[in-house]
Amino acid sequence: MGVVKALKALAEIPPKQRAKDVRRTLELGVEYILRHHVYKRSHDLTRTSKPGWLRLGFPLMYRTDALEILLLLTQLGCRDRRMQAAMDVLANKQKPDGRFALDNPPNGRHLVNIEVKGQPSKWITLRALTVMQRWDAS
Repeated sequence: MGVVKALKALAEIPPKQRAKDVRRTLELGVEYILRHHVYKRSHDLTRTSKPGWLRLGFPLMYRTDALEILLLLTQLGCRDRRMQAAMDVLANKQKPDGRFALDNPPNGRHLVNIEVKGQPSKWITLRALTVMQRWDAS
Protein backbone atom coordinates (compact mmCIF):
# COMPACT_ATOMS: atom_id res chain seq x y z
CA MET A 1 0.00 0.00 0.00
CA GLY A 2 1.76 3.11 -1.24
CA VAL A 3 -0.09 5.27 1.26
CA VAL A 4 1.87 3.62 4.08
CA LYS A 5 5.26 4.59 2.67
CA ALA A 6 4.12 8.17 2.02
CA LEU A 7 2.71 8.48 5.53
CA LYS A 8 5.89 7.02 7.03
CA ALA A 9 7.87 9.80 5.38
CA LEU A 10 5.46 12.51 6.53
CA ALA A 11 5.38 11.10 10.06
CA GLU A 12 9.11 11.78 10.38
CA ILE A 13 8.49 15.51 10.21
CA PRO A 14 8.44 16.73 13.83
CA PRO A 15 4.82 17.51 14.79
CA LYS A 16 5.51 21.18 15.49
CA GLN A 17 7.09 21.58 12.05
CA ARG A 18 4.27 19.97 10.06
CA ALA A 19 2.52 22.30 7.67
CA LYS A 20 -1.26 22.33 7.61
CA ASP A 21 -1.28 20.28 4.38
CA VAL A 22 1.01 17.66 5.95
CA ARG A 23 -1.20 17.38 9.04
CA ARG A 24 -4.29 17.03 6.84
CA THR A 25 -2.62 14.40 4.65
CA LEU A 26 -1.63 12.42 7.75
CA GLU A 27 -5.19 12.62 9.10
CA LEU A 28 -6.70 11.47 5.80
CA GLY A 29 -4.14 8.70 5.39
CA VAL A 30 -4.65 7.39 8.91
CA GLU A 31 -8.41 7.37 8.39
CA TYR A 32 -7.95 5.49 5.11
CA ILE A 33 -5.88 2.82 6.89
CA LEU A 34 -8.35 2.62 9.77
CA ARG A 35 -11.27 2.27 7.35
CA HIS A 36 -9.47 -0.90 6.22
CA HIS A 37 -8.93 -2.05 9.83
CA VAL A 38 -5.20 -2.02 8.98
CA TYR A 39 -5.15 -5.06 6.69
CA LYS A 40 -8.69 -5.75 5.49
CA ARG A 41 -10.81 -4.74 2.53
CA SER A 42 -12.92 -1.69 3.30
CA HIS A 43 -15.91 -3.06 1.38
CA ASP A 44 -15.63 -6.53 2.98
CA LEU A 45 -14.01 -6.54 6.42
CA THR A 46 -14.13 -10.33 6.53
CA ARG A 47 -11.41 -10.49 3.85
CA THR A 48 -7.73 -9.66 4.03
CA SER A 49 -6.58 -7.16 1.41
CA LYS A 50 -3.31 -8.97 0.81
CA PRO A 51 -2.48 -12.20 2.68
CA GLY A 52 1.19 -11.17 2.72
CA TRP A 53 0.35 -8.32 5.06
CA LEU A 54 -0.12 -10.87 7.86
CA ARG A 55 3.34 -12.39 7.30
CA LEU A 56 5.86 -10.28 9.16
CA GLY A 57 8.96 -9.35 7.21
CA PHE A 58 12.15 -7.36 7.47
CA PRO A 59 13.44 -5.46 5.66
CA LEU A 60 10.31 -4.61 3.73
CA MET A 61 11.64 -2.15 1.16
CA TYR A 62 8.65 -1.43 -1.16
CA ARG A 63 6.39 -4.02 0.52
CA THR A 64 4.41 -3.52 3.71
CA ASP A 65 2.82 -5.66 6.39
CA ALA A 66 0.46 -5.23 9.32
CA LEU A 67 3.36 -4.67 11.71
CA GLU A 68 4.76 -1.78 9.68
CA ILE A 69 1.28 -0.25 9.49
CA LEU A 70 0.76 -0.63 13.25
CA LEU A 71 4.20 0.84 13.89
CA LEU A 72 3.23 3.88 11.83
CA LEU A 73 -0.18 4.30 13.45
CA THR A 74 1.20 4.04 16.97
CA GLN A 75 4.04 6.42 16.11
CA LEU A 76 1.35 8.94 15.20
CA GLY A 77 -0.35 8.32 18.55
CA CYS A 78 -3.29 6.50 17.06
CA ARG A 79 -5.29 4.11 19.23
CA ASP A 80 -8.52 3.16 17.54
CA ARG A 81 -10.83 0.18 17.96
CA ARG A 82 -10.34 -0.56 14.24
CA MET A 83 -6.73 -1.49 15.00
CA GLN A 84 -7.75 -4.23 17.45
CA ALA A 85 -7.92 -7.12 14.97
CA ALA A 86 -4.42 -6.32 13.74
CA MET A 87 -3.19 -6.04 17.33
CA ASP A 88 -4.72 -9.47 18.01
CA VAL A 89 -2.93 -10.93 14.99
CA LEU A 90 0.32 -9.47 16.28
CA ALA A 91 -0.22 -10.77 19.83
CA ASN A 92 -0.98 -14.25 18.47
CA LYS A 93 2.36 -14.28 16.64
CA GLN A 94 4.33 -13.76 19.83
CA LYS A 95 6.19 -16.89 20.90
CA PRO A 96 6.15 -18.14 24.51
CA ASP A 97 9.64 -16.66 25.01
CA GLY A 98 8.31 -13.21 24.02
CA ARG A 99 9.98 -13.09 20.63
CA PHE A 100 8.52 -12.98 17.13
CA ALA A 101 9.57 -15.02 14.10
CA LEU A 102 10.46 -13.76 10.65
CA ASP A 103 7.62 -14.94 8.41
CA ASN A 104 8.39 -13.20 5.14
CA PRO A 105 12.08 -12.51 4.50
CA PRO A 106 13.35 -11.03 1.26
CA ASN A 107 16.00 -13.78 1.22
CA GLY A 108 17.62 -14.25 -2.14
CA ARG A 109 16.97 -10.63 -3.15
CA HIS A 110 19.99 -9.21 -1.30
CA LEU A 111 23.66 -10.09 -1.19
CA VAL A 112 23.29 -11.37 2.36
CA ASN A 113 20.28 -12.82 4.13
CA ILE A 114 19.62 -10.79 7.28
CA GLU A 115 17.80 -13.45 9.29
CA VAL A 116 16.33 -16.92 8.81
CA LYS A 117 12.69 -17.50 7.88
CA GLY A 118 10.68 -19.05 10.70
CA GLN A 119 13.33 -18.27 13.31
CA PRO A 120 13.11 -15.60 16.01
CA SER A 121 13.87 -12.20 14.55
CA LYS A 122 15.47 -9.41 16.52
CA TRP A 123 14.06 -6.85 14.08
CA ILE A 124 10.50 -8.15 14.07
CA THR A 125 10.64 -8.55 17.85
CA LEU A 126 11.88 -4.99 18.37
CA ARG A 127 9.21 -3.54 16.11
CA ALA A 128 6.42 -5.69 17.56
CA LEU A 129 7.32 -4.92 21.17
CA THR A 130 7.50 -1.21 20.30
CA VAL A 131 3.96 -1.37 18.90
CA MET A 132 2.68 -3.29 21.91
CA GLN A 133 4.31 -0.87 24.35
CA ARG A 134 2.84 2.15 22.56
CA TRP A 135 -0.57 0.47 22.42
CA ASP A 136 -0.54 -0.30 26.14
CA ALA A 137 0.70 3.20 27.02
CA SER A 138 -2.08 5.01 25.18
